[in-house]
Amino acid sequence: MNNVPPVIPVVSYARISADTTGDGRGVEDQHKVNGETAARLGWTIVHRYTDNDLSAAKVGVMRPGFESMLMALKLGQAPDGQQVRGVIVVADDRLARRAGDYERFVDALTYEEGRLYADAKGAKDLYSEDVESMGLFGVVISKMEVRKMQRRARRSHRSRAELGIPVGGKRPFGWKGDKLTLEPEEAAWLRKAAREVIAGKSLHSILREWQEAGVRTINDKQWGSRSLKLALWNPRLCGWRKHNGELVRDANDVPVMGLWEPVITPKEWMAVDAVFSARVGPNVKADGSLTDFRSPSYLLTGILRCGKPRQDGQICDAPLRATVRPDLSGGYLYQCLGKTLGGCGGTGRNGTKTDEFITEVVLAKLEERAATATLADDEWGGEEELARLMVKQRELLRAWQEDQISDELFFPENQALGVSVKELRADRTCHALRRQGTGQATGDIRERWVSGRLDLQQKRTLIREVLHAVTVLPVGGGGRRPFNPDLLVPKWRD
Repeated sequence: MNNVPPVIPVVSYARISADTTGDGRGVEDQHKVNGETAARLGWTIVHRYTDNDLSAAKVGVMRPGFESMLMALKLGQAPDGQQVRGVIVVADDRLARRAGDYERFVDALTYEEGRLYADAKGAKDLYSEDVESMGLFGVVISKMEVRKMQRRARRSHRSRAELGIPVGGKRPFGWKGDKLTLEPEEAAWLRKAAREVIAGKSLHSILREWQEAGVRTINDKQWGSRSLKLALWNPRLCGWRKHNGELVRDANDVPVMGLWEPVITPKEWMAVDAVFSARVGPNVKADGSLTDFRSPSYLLTGILRCGKPRQDGQICDAPLRATVRPDLSGGYLYQCLGKTLGGCGGTGRNGTKTDEFITEVVLAKLEERAATATLADDEWGGEEELARLMVKQRELLRAWQEDQISDELFFPENQALGVSVKELRADRTCHALRRQGTGQATGDIRERWVSGRLDLQQKRTLIREVLHAVTVLPVGGGGRRPFNPDLLVPKWRD
């Protein structure tokens, strides 16, 4: 008789990232431990899945190895076609740190009877409700530990900020490697640029001067307008520090001074802050419309969603992005994101024909709405209040810079004014957006759309007014098929 035990094929899973609190094993070490466990149990590893430097605790982080493993378990076979009957991991916390992920794993493993599971301690029966419950309890405990670590890290960052201690990472431009002592030449450029901003010189002119003089970043790259603005707008220049977007303040609401040498005075930085803050906000045209300089280059980018079913029965629902395709009429294709980016990569549609069809159904909807709607051509009522507060803010800053009021009076009042100004600007933006949407939806909208009087961003705003999204259903059957508008399903807003 043949007494050789049957081969039991299983897969190995390993993961390591910043939220791993186990014994410090690396990915290779984990797979080695899994191999030793498999040999002890008489199992054979037929495939290894790895997620390196990916958190299992953060919402929204996709682990390709974990997802591929779940698919292999449901199919019962590895990518090379070999049979799969189980999984080996070093410990449960390497597998999942969120209850939802653990439940999905158990569902995939127990999809068929007789599947096996083991960690470094030995085999576990996940078909047993008690074992499954203990696994979920372990995930909850692991998640609590991760949150404790995150809270400790946040408290540490906050404590360092309140003590004025520099944070980790590369040295900032203007300081030496200790992040405390000024680098004379770089600091001189920062000081000169900050004072030129206060004097009214444009950022573009300053940037051109830096580029012509060969001033480089700490990474030996050429300065750009955004990087230069951020460097000059950083309160570190005057010895202050921001934490979570806000200046770190003491009990009297006065900014805490850091341990590093300042480049300019606090009053000079406040003047720079006032200049840049005055430019913050949407680009509101004279007609009340907005422009967005970060708009996509194609009409339906981000609006089209993939409607292809995944193998688990769920709709992909990933956004479609436009790619240049010279072989197509129109020259571009809307394509589902690839698997590494969260999509399926299996749905595409001719860009020009899709734009034409969705444009027509949107125009029909807008014309239907315009037949019954009236434009509320109201002006925003907060303009005078916003102007008054901004004048008051400038006068307060001037009085403080001239030593007419103390720090204890200036900082709390200035912070309160800043909050009010920010809220009014946000309200003005919302009003302008509403007015833009309703205003463009009246009158001869079709003529303005076709004639080119509406730019791409205005058209996208109108589409967003009436559509949540457009689901692109798969063509099916393989190969190229004629364009079928019935496979485009608009999701209308109420």
